[in-house]
Amino acid sequence: MYKLIITFLTLITFFFFISNTLFNISTTIIWAIALVLMFTSGLYFTYKLKFMQLNIPKQLKSLKKSNTNGVNSFETLSMSLASRIGVGSIAGIALAIYIGGPGVVFWMWISGIIVSINTYVESIMGSIYKEKDYYNIYIGGPSYYIKKGLKDNKLAIIYALLIIFSYVGGFLTIQSNTIVKAVNEVSNINYIITVTIVCILASLIIFKDVKHLAKFSSYIVPFMGLIYLILGIIIVYSNIEKLPFIIKDIFTSAISLKAGITGLFTTIILGIQRAIFASEAGIGTSAIASASSNEPPQKQGLSQLLGIHFTIMIICNITAFIILTSSYSELNIINPNGIEITLNAFNQSLGSMGSISLCVVTVLFAFTTIVSGYYYGLSSLKFIFPNISNNKVILFKIITIIIVFLGAILSSNFIWKIVDILVALLAIINIYAIKKLFDKNKKI
Repeated sequence: MYKLIITFLTLITFFFFISNTLFNISTTIIWAIALVLMFTSGLYFTYKLKFMQLNIPKQLKSLKKSNTNGVNSFETLSMSLASRIGVGSIAGIALAIYIGGPGVVFWMWISGIIVSINTYVESIMGSIYKEKDYYNIYIGGPSYYIKKGLKDNKLAIIYALLIIFSYVGGFLTIQSNTIVKAVNEVSNINYIITVTIVCILASLIIFKDVKHLAKFSSYIVPFMGLIYLILGIIIVYSNIEKLPFIIKDIFTSAISLKAGITGLFTTIILGIQRAIFASEAGIGTSAIASASSNEPPQKQGLSQLLGIHFTIMIICNITAFIILTSSYSELNIINPNGIEITLNAFNQSLGSMGSISLCVVTVLFAFTTIVSGYYYGLSSLKFIFPNISNNKVILFKIITIIIVFLGAILSSNFIWKIVDILVALLAIINIYAIKKLFDKNKKI
C-alpha cells in the first residue's frame, strides 16, 4: 500500500508540473503529508529515546577522535554540515522571512527540536546497514537500509533516483545560481566567468575519493561557520536595541491571525520547510554521510544530532536575526533567490564591506554544498549500479559539473519549487523506512 502511495504522489507531482496552479496545490498536499509524518515520528522517537536530542554533553563527546584509519565521526559531521550549511541557511531562511514574516523563525525552532531526532535514527540505520562498494569503500544510506532492512528494492531505487534528481539536479543548481547572484550583487564580473571558476574548483575536489571529500569538508566547514558566526554577532550587536522588539515579533507573528488562517498556515509551513531544508533532518542524507565511517552507529547518530542543532539554532538563527534587523519588508524583488535579502541586511549594517564579506562566505557555503551534494548523488548512483565502472563514474562527475554550470542561468523560483517537492518525497519515504526499522531494532 505504501509503495502505491509513493508512486501515486510521484506521478501527480510530474503531472501537475504542467500547470503552475495545480503544481502548487500538489506541492502543498505532499508537504502536508511529509510534515505530519516527520512530526509524528519525531514525537515517537523523542518519547522512545528519552529526549536524546536534548542531551548535548553526550553529543559533544561523540566528536572525540578514535583510532580509526578511515573517515571519523567529525569528518562525516563536517561532510553533512557542508550540505546543510549552504544556501538553505542563508538564502532560504531570508526568503522564508520575506514571504512569511518573523513568525517563521518560531516554527523553525519548534521543527528543529522535534524533527532533529529523526536524524539520530536515520544515521544509526545508515551505519547498521552500510556495505562496501566495488572500490572497497564504505557506502550506505536510506536506499541501502530500505533494501536490506525492509527487503523493498523498488522503493529503494525510487529513493536513490529522487536523491540524484534533487541533489545533483536541484540542490547543486541552487548553489551555483546563488553564487552567481551573490557575486553579481557586489561586482560587475560576468556570470559566465563566475560559474566557470566555480566549475573548475569543484572539479578539483569531486574528482577525488570520499576520504578527500571528507578531509576537505573537515577543514573548510569549521572555518566558514566561524566567519559567518562572527559577522552575524557583529551585526546583531550593532542593532542590539532592536533585539527585544524582534523577539516579541517572532512570538506574536507565529500565532497571529492578522493575515487570516491562510497567512498563519503559510507562516507555519514556511518555518518548518526551511528548518527541514536547511538541516535536512529526516530526509536521509545524514545516513549517507554516516555510512562512510566505520565508527559505532550510536556515535554517528549523536554527532549528526549535534550538526542539526548547530545548523538551526546557530547558523539559521544568526541569519534570521540579521534579516530581522534590516528593512527587508520594504524590498521589492522579482524572482527572489533570497541571497539578495541577506546581502541587503549586511549592507545596511556593515556597508559595502558587509556585502563583500557575505559574498565570500556564501560562495564558500554554496561550494561545499556542491561537493557534498555530488557525493550523495554518487552514493545513490552506486546503489542503482553496484558494479559501475570507473569510466561511468567519471561521466557522472562531468555531468555534475555541467549541471552546476547550467544552474547559473535557470530561474531561482523554478529551482526552489522543484527542490521543495523532491525533498518532501524523500522525507516521506525515509520516515516510513526508519520508523519500520526502529521497531525492528529494539536496542537503538
